[in-house]
Amino acid sequence: MNIFDDDDYMVTTPQKNLMSIMKTANQNIVENELEKVFARLALAEKLLEENEIEDSYEKQLKSFEVAEPQEYRGRVDSLYIELVGNIVTQCE
Repeated sequence: MNIFDDDDYMVTTPQKNLMSIMKTANQNIVENELEKVFARLALAEKLLEENEIEDSYEKQLKSFEVAEPQEYRGRVDSLYIELVGNIVTQCE
C-alpha cells in the first residue's frame, strides 16, 4: 500500500504529512492511534490536576512557545512524526 503521493511527504511539514496520511490510511488504524494520543493527554491532564500544577503548566507552555520556539516546534513535530510512524507501520 503506497500512502504517499509522489513522495511529497519529504518536502512538507510533519503536521501536513500527518493530515495527508490520515486521509489515505486505514481509518480504523488512524482512529486507534488518535485514541492512544488522547488517552495519553487525558492521563497527563489528570496528573497535572492531582499535583495541582495546571496553572503552572499553562504558564510554562505559553512561555515555552514564545521563549524557545525552535525547541517547542521540534517537540511538536516529533509527536507528529511519531504518530505518522505508528500509522504507517500498521498500514504496510
